[in-house]
Amino acid sequence: MQASGDLGNGTYRNPILAGDYADPSVVRVGDDYYMTHSSFKFAPGLLIWHSKDLVNWEPIAKALTDYAGDVWAPDLTFYKDRYYIYAPINEEIMVLTAKHPHGPWSDPQKVGVQGIDPGHVADSNGNRYLFFSDGYMVELAEDGMSAVGTPRKVYDGWPFPKEWVVEGNFMESPKLTFHNGYFYLTVAQGGTSGPSTSHMVASARSKEPWGPYEHSPHNPIIRTQSRNERWCSKGHGSLVDTPDGGWWIVYHAYEKGYYTLGRQTLLEPLEWTEDGWFRVPLHCKTDEPIPKPPGDAVPHGMTYGEFQEASGWLGYPWSWYQTNYDIQYTLQKQAITIQAAPEAAPLVFMPEGHSYAAQVEIELSEESAAQFLLFYNGSTYSGFGISQEGLYGVIRGWETPSKPYPHRRVIVRLENNEHEVVFYYSADGSEWNKFEHSFETSGWHHNTLGGFLALRIALRAKGSGEVTFKNFIYQKL
Repeated sequence: MQASGDLGNGTYRNPILAGDYADPSVVRVGDDYYMTHSSFKFAPGLLIWHSKDLVNWEPIAKALTDYAGDVWAPDLTFYKDRYYIYAPINEEIMVLTAKHPHGPWSDPQKVGVQGIDPGHVADSNGNRYLFFSDGYMVELAEDGMSAVGTPRKVYDGWPFPKEWVVEGNFMESPKLTFHNGYFYLTVAQGGTSGPSTSHMVASARSKEPWGPYEHSPHNPIIRTQSRNERWCSKGHGSLVDTPDGGWWIVYHAYEKGYYTLGRQTLLEPLEWTEDGWFRVPLHCKTDEPIPKPPGDAVPHGMTYGEFQEASGWLGYPWSWYQTNYDIQYTLQKQAITIQAAPEAAPLVFMPEGHSYAAQVEIELSEESAAQFLLFYNGSTYSGFGISQEGLYGVIRGWETPSKPYPHRRVIVRLENNEHEVVFYYSADGSEWNKFEHSFETSGWHHNTLGGFLALRIALRAKGSGEVTFKNFIYQKL
């Protein structure tokens, strides 16, 4: 099972979701919380999480069933008995809707706005607005499905000190919260990657959604102050209140030394000052135990060893990378059989630990080949391969010459010990052989390779015929 930040004594320790769960957007409806994240080039995407206490989260649906493009920084909201996800897909904002977060969700529909990082808000008269990158706002139609009018710039961002070490003067992730007569605008500034001190959360407020906005005297609300901290590039905050009147901020950050895991999801409490601003309590430390919000704990996380959910769909831990064709596959609880293709899309799984092992059993048909990889993107991946000619290595996309292997079945195990990766293989699971190619992956992250992605485990079926992967195991070391 996926690791939980719940310490079992009324406190939790960050992260609340370990692994690449970037750009969190959270909404409360009654006693229930729902959250989603960027899914980038992976599909099914827009995984929906459910919680009762903001610390323990269970996956309940994937809103985007088919590959539609590169999905960045969605906004999950609830308005008049309907759920909406405003999601930039290839930098064009689209909207999906559902009556319940379990779905079914509609296909994405164009809103009519080019941009990223949307944030929805409605005023007391039912007028709806969509904010997006660089401080722009546009009015929405009554049903929230399309933009009306022309986008206008309503906020220039908080002028942080010029001597701060940041990636750039970027303003992203405008999220709106209406509270005590004010529209509170929460934004991300400084750049989501780059130096460890780059990203931050800033706040401003206005009586009207179009401004003028007044900067919070407590800015930055969230920021990594030193490269020596555990959590780097903290930012992209989403506010949420609890049924008892408490307030919290969910955001993402990289872990120092483990940028390969992507931007993980963190949670901190907020307090309101007498003059109507929010801030993180001065005594709160990101990397120390924090008292939990109220609420019961749902069963946390995913079951990692299963390819198929009870619904019959592909298991929540799994997704395809950039699927530009209709992939043919059949599922069982512990197995997936994939129709091979010459340029096969990999099936990927997100690891969460500093050190971990993963194992899978592979069975080939006569014309197929298979790979078990550590995968960043379509050009950066390394690992183990098997074909009719034998076993071969994959080194940053290059395939080594094969060496004879007498079987079409093999069990493969990888061990990633703080970025050093060793593969082992066995014909029967009892006698193991170390594979001759090993790898070092500490630089496989956005700061060096771009794309805002993270290191994943991947299964790939190549050639023609079929490949069966089964009995997948993932465990922390």
